[in-house]
Amino acid sequence: MTKLPARFAGLGVTATLVGVVLAAPTATAAGAFPAFGLPFDTGQSVYSAGIHSDNGNSGVKNAIDFSPGDKTVRAPLAGTVRIQHCSGGDWVTVDHDGGWRTGYYHMENISVTDGQKVAPGDALGRTGNALPCGGSSTGAHVHFTLWTLPTVAAQGGDSRDFGVGAGNWDGKSYDEVSTKVAEAYGEAVDGKTFGGWQFTAGADQYSGTATELSSRATIGLPGRFRV
Repeated sequence: MTKLPARFAGLGVTATLVGVVLAAPTATAAGAFPAFGLPFDTGQSVYSAGIHSDNGNSGVKNAIDFSPGDKTVRAPLAGTVRIQHCSGGDWVTVDHDGGWRTGYYHMENISVTDGQKVAPGDALGRTGNALPCGGSSTGAHVHFTLWTLPTVAAQGGDSRDFGVGAGNWDGKSYDEVSTKVAEAYGEAVDGKTFGGWQFTAGADQYSGTATELSSRATIGLPGRFRV
C-alpha cells in the first residue's frame, strides 16, 4: 500500500488502485451548488491535511481531510443518511437536494442510521481511523468527500434504486469507491465554499488553500485554522 509523503503523516488516507468497472452516469449533472456549512461545529481550531483525490493519488480532487478540535463530525446541510456497509463495518454518506452527496470515511461511533433525516449541524459520528472498506489512516480525522448523483435520484427518488454506481455502494471496497466510483461521481472541491470558507486545490495532492470570505484571510494547506 502506498504511503503518504512524510509531511502528511498527521492525517491522510491511501489505497491501492484496483476496482471493477461501473457504468458511467446516464443522467445530467446535479443542480446548483448548495449553501453547505462545514462538517463540524464552528468556534474551534481545525487541522486539514489539504485537498486531494479520494485515494490521495490520482483522479478528481473531491476530498478534504478535517480534524476538528472537538472530534465531532456534523452534517453540513440537511439531507438523508445512507449508510454504506462493508465487511469491516460502516461508513456514512448523506444525500442532499439537487443530486448532491457528501461522504464521511474513517468515522467512529457513528450516531446516525440509514434513512435518517438530518438537519445542518446534527452529529454524524466522531473522527477516527476506522477502515471499514479498506484504505489506511494516520491520525484521527474525517475523510470528507463531495459527490453528485444522477438527477433522477435528485428528483424525489431513492438513489439506491438506480444501481450500484448511482448510490448504493454497499460492499464496495475503498479501492473501488476511490477509483471507479470517484471517476463517475466525484465532484472537485476546488473553488467550492463550505461555511464561509472557500477551498482551492493546489497543484499537488494534499495541498491548497482555505480562504475565509468575510476577512479574505488565507491559510495554506496542510494547515490549521480557526472557524
